[in-house]
Amino acid sequence: MIEGYVGRESVTAGEVLRLHVSTDAEEFRVRFHRLGRELAPMGESGPYPGVLTAPPPHPDGVPEHASPAADWEFPAYEFAVPEEWPPGIYLAHLVPGDERAARSVPVLGDDDIEGFAREFFVVRPRHPGSHGRILYKKSTFTRHAYNRSDNEGAVRDSNLYENPVYQEGGDGEPRGHKLSMRRPGGVIDLAWWDAPFIAWLERSGYAVEYCTDLDLHEDPHLLAPYDLLLSVGHDEYWSDAMRDQVAAYVSGGGNVAFLSANTCWWRVHLTDGNTAFVSDTDHRVGEDYPHLPATDLWWPPPPEGVGRPENTLTGVTFRNGGMWPGEWPGDRPREGYTVQHADHWVFEGTGLRDGGDGGPPDRLGAGTALIGYECDGAAFAYDEHGVARASGVDGTPESFLILGIYLLDPVHENFHHLKWGHWNCPEREPAITSPRAATMGIHTAGGTVFTAGTVDWPVVCGRELDAGVVRVTRNVLDRLSHRVTEEPGGSAGR
Repeated sequence: MIEGYVGRESVTAGEVLRLHVSTDAEEFRVRFHRLGRELAPMGESGPYPGVLTAPPPHPDGVPEHASPAADWEFPAYEFAVPEEWPPGIYLAHLVPGDERAARSVPVLGDDDIEGFAREFFVVRPRHPGSHGRILYKKSTFTRHAYNRSDNEGAVRDSNLYENPVYQEGGDGEPRGHKLSMRRPGGVIDLAWWDAPFIAWLERSGYAVEYCTDLDLHEDPHLLAPYDLLLSVGHDEYWSDAMRDQVAAYVSGGGNVAFLSANTCWWRVHLTDGNTAFVSDTDHRVGEDYPHLPATDLWWPPPPEGVGRPENTLTGVTFRNGGMWPGEWPGDRPREGYTVQHADHWVFEGTGLRDGGDGGPPDRLGAGTALIGYECDGAAFAYDEHGVARASGVDGTPESFLILGIYLLDPVHENFHHLKWGHWNCPEREPAITSPRAATMGIHTAGGTVFTAGTVDWPVVCGRELDAGVVRVTRNVLDRLSHRVTEEPGGSAGR
């Protein structure tokens, strides 16, 4: 048995990475790989002496559980990251046993990214922006929220959703569910969303640098060297500082592509020297479920929430979208987005049309599971020509232009037993402001913000499952990676 985690999920090339490892083997080694066109081996380190460390007990007293709120305090092992390692997301594969045993363990390939005895980390360049003007933000806070700290043969079921730990706050501590970022758990989300999209980025020749949520939270100057910020996949948990810095970046002319959904749904408060965070969510508190008020929900006004609707930044919100029922990632309808404004530069070269010639509009991503697993939408109404236009009643910017839409309710009456994408939205917002619809669109606020409105956009693009999605992604990256500030008034360069 072997498991571990990194002390911090990003490191600058030439500096020291700290791995925290627990194992019942007398020794172990670490194999390093970089995600790119393929999973590339970068070297091996060790042997290191093995030490077995028990996980911290869960406050509920169930032996199989382990506390998601405590630092697991595994022994630390240091590794000097070579200065010549290029920026990227790296995988550390923990290999227990002596040299002979290690030789029997196959080197990981592209199909082996997901699994236990693995941990990922970001390598950042010594001179930010020197490698590329696109910054890819790995959604690490969201990853931790869902990390159950399981291992091979050990189902611990402990995170913000299963058996969470709640603190009442006070004495400088925030109230809410607490989660340590120093816990093991292996790799899941990286393999699903990030790996295929990163491979596509490198195959396509895009020069990209990387950061984590914590990097963005801590460094108010992080975004300055870049022209385009990417949010990819599932990007649910954001801090105030993250929000402030991205909003200021956009108002100063920086561009953002949200190739993600369920984006900026919960606020987090960093604690314990920024190794843990707290979020007052509606998750279980003892026998109380759901727990309300959940004051770290971004969109409701205080005291019921933060009062900063996420769609004022992104253009869309989970409360107007939804989540597919069933197991993740789940199967779902494959109709794709109904295209609007096909003359917009986002659709250049796709050959798609919007039905303006009297025929039916084309569907972007038709035949693929593009919509979902979770998706965001904008409140809208149809005009006299049957074109969906953002109403702005939910905080969506006036300049937001709907480029693609997928109606949820009329297609699937049982789309979700929770209205507006989350069960507590009807209680907080009883009047229906808009039909629910996954929404792709764009708006300007100094810089340009593009939103895909669905978590699986990077999967469809990265695996090149739909030529239209790939071309739209190219158009967005090519246009927005040069700080092209669009004309005011919502045209966004049409």
